[in-house]
Amino acid sequence: MKLSRFGAAISAFLLSTTPLAAETLDNTSIIQLVEIGLGEEAIVAKIDATAARFDVTTDQLIVLKNRGVPSSVIAAMIAKSNAPTVSDAASVSMDDPDPMVPHASGVYLMADWLAEPKMQYIDATTTNQTKTGGFLGYALTGGIASMSFKTVIPQPSARIATSQPRPTFYFYFDQANSSLSNRGGANFWMAGAVTSPAEFSLVRFKVKNDRREAKVGKINIGGAKAGVMAKDQIPFDYERLAPGVFRVTPNVELEPGEYGFLYSSQTGSGVGMAGVGAQTSRIFDFSIAG
Repeated sequence: MKLSRFGAAISAFLLSTTPLAAETLDNTSIIQLVEIGLGEEAIVAKIDATAARFDVTTDQLIVLKNRGVPSSVIAAMIAKSNAPTVSDAASVSMDDPDPMVPHASGVYLMADWLAEPKMQYIDATTTNQTKTGGFLGYALTGGIASMSFKTVIPQPSARIATSQPRPTFYFYFDQANSSLSNRGGANFWMAGAVTSPAEFSLVRFKVKNDRREAKVGKINIGGAKAGVMAKDQIPFDYERLAPGVFRVTPNVELEPGEYGFLYSSQTGSGVGMAGVGAQTSRIFDFSIAG
């Protein structure tokens, strides 16, 4: 008898410690919760906190409404069905060479690895370092000679390099946010509605010891200009492959050196000896190997 009671106790203990199967809500379980009188807020909270597999086709929405499911609960079911899952996030690639495969927002270089082509994600560099050039000539000539303003990137070379003189790039923009994603600083990608490669300038940097520089403005007695001068821009073409997806290629072969796609925003006002406003540059830099 005692043994029988001991066995029963062990069985009860094992049942109590056995993990329950993960719950998954469906249309039927929502109808059951409504029929027992559980409030709308409680049902919505349950939907938000629990895995679900809802059928939200038009016919099923009509069935739900006819069974007394409140509109707020139906809306929560629809939102849950459209929410990205872990598997959806895992399907976003960072290196797949097929441009039509979903990629995380950003700028990519098509790597020239013949054995296994891949895309390389180019990390953006944000800089508000601006230095002047030609100040003495500007001062001595009363502004007849120009003084230039240059954006500065630390390090003498980019992390990403290619040997192709006309490399191919892919720009992936986040269409949901009408910007090239929300990475960095104040949601830069970008702090406005940047949705096209046409809003970037392709420039070649001059290497100075431990840094790289590119001209982003000038001032003389005739006035001031902010942004990359036309003569300093390298022309490129772009093709829209899909909403938010662009293929970008330079129009000319690039000589060995340091380059980058540059987006500048003027965060200050006015032009003076301190600079052409306050320039903040977002740069996607790369090297052309010799």
